[in-house]
Amino acid sequence: MDIKKIKNLGQLKAAGYQSKSIKEELRENLIQALRADENPFEGIIGYENSVIPDLERAILSKHNINLLGLRGQAKTRLARLMVNLLDEYVPVVDGSELNDDPLQPLSRYARDLIAEKGDETPIHWWHRDERYGEKLATPDVSVADLIGDVDPIKAANLKLPYSDERTLHFGIIPRSHRAIFVINELPDLQARIQVALFNILQEGDIQIRGFKLRLPLDIQFIFTANPEDYTNRGSIVTPLKDRIGSQILTHYPESIEISRTITRQEARLSKDQRDMVKMVEAAENVLEQIGFEARESEFIDDKSGVSARLSITAFENLISAAERRALLSGDKTTTVRFIDFVGVIPAITGKVELVYEGEQEGAYIVAENLIGGALRTLFPGYFPKLDKLSREDERNPYSPIINWFGEGNSVDLLGEDSDKEYRKNLDNVKGLGALVDKYQPKASKEERYFYMEFVLHGLAEYSKLNKDRLERGFNFSDLFSSMLS
Repeated sequence: MDIKKIKNLGQLKAAGYQSKSIKEELRENLIQALRADENPFEGIIGYENSVIPDLERAILSKHNINLLGLRGQAKTRLARLMVNLLDEYVPVVDGSELNDDPLQPLSRYARDLIAEKGDETPIHWWHRDERYGEKLATPDVSVADLIGDVDPIKAANLKLPYSDERTLHFGIIPRSHRAIFVINELPDLQARIQVALFNILQEGDIQIRGFKLRLPLDIQFIFTANPEDYTNRGSIVTPLKDRIGSQILTHYPESIEISRTITRQEARLSKDQRDMVKMVEAAENVLEQIGFEARESEFIDDKSGVSARLSITAFENLISAAERRALLSGDKTTTVRFIDFVGVIPAITGKVELVYEGEQEGAYIVAENLIGGALRTLFPGYFPKLDKLSREDERNPYSPIINWFGEGNSVDLLGEDSDKEYRKNLDNVKGLGALVDKYQPKASKEERYFYMEFVLHGLAEYSKLNKDRLERGFNFSDLFSSMLS
């Protein structure tokens, strides 16, 4: 069908166009995608065996959908990607504010126009990218915003009584006829406003003031919500939940690998940053583990959740910390260091909701503890366990390093050191390079120095070395000497 040639109702009929509901559109196009082994939810990672199959079953069932999960779980993105399952173009009566189907006119305007012009009724073609509406539920949302109200200005201009249907101003939901409409954070919508949605979901009609309207609205509703027990956030009233066909539970990434892939995909880095800063896989793993530590932390409200945006913004900060250092030191390229994780603390403190105990500790201290916890969790995956080794243990592979510090040596690692100074300071630590070469023999030159610093921070975390915070970095020294001094 060449839509460029179809400009009125008569031409549309002659072309044999068949109307179908939006839910039928979604269902038919999903069936085609599944048969062709195509992924309509491209870019959604980690939901392949959980959320997406549930969502596809709901679409096949022609259900309205509620996506239930904590913040930062790609609920809105899933809803927006459903647009890809719509037909590319659908016909609309020209000038209709309710996007009337020319073969099934809904509004008074469209019915009058077709009665007047018949097959000459003009139409235009509506692209699927425009068939999406979204509203964030806030306490100030009214029934008039969503459903509609009488418009006194329209009544005055048209010289009509308020009892005339043509005086109505339709809200965002009727204007989403034949489209996907999303209400984000549904529990935040006042209960009396939620009640106004009952008939729309069940019978497809709306009530505006005292008008006897039965508009069979054709809308694919998608709601997003946090769990009901989220503190002071309200809830979805039971009769409304009963009218939503499928409630689908979302979740956070289940592994570091999945989380790392999401972060890489979503992080907004400039070409200059990508060219200047080399990322080390071990550093990425530490960064992602911070999010996992936060979701288990006793200082952070688990009902609030820890958004995937924590890892994304922390990744951007980590790269920027290394970039800033290279700009100051004059290095043309550099590699992420463990000391750069100081730069991700602002990304952490703004993404977690602390409980009372966390407030007492302070957001900065909690963030530092999360970084330390991530290091402790991952350290045994790279090097021998530290927690069961004593300083005097002959089998202790860390003895040469600890003994070097015990002889009165110390090392400063400063955030603005050039790569040359940084590597020189690490090379001075006796036994450090040999340890990394033994347990990480395949490490590249850049990775090797990251691991060397990683070991020093690990020894400090397990109380084998002393680590003091300096104005511009860290000092590592012997633990017992520092205690005596």
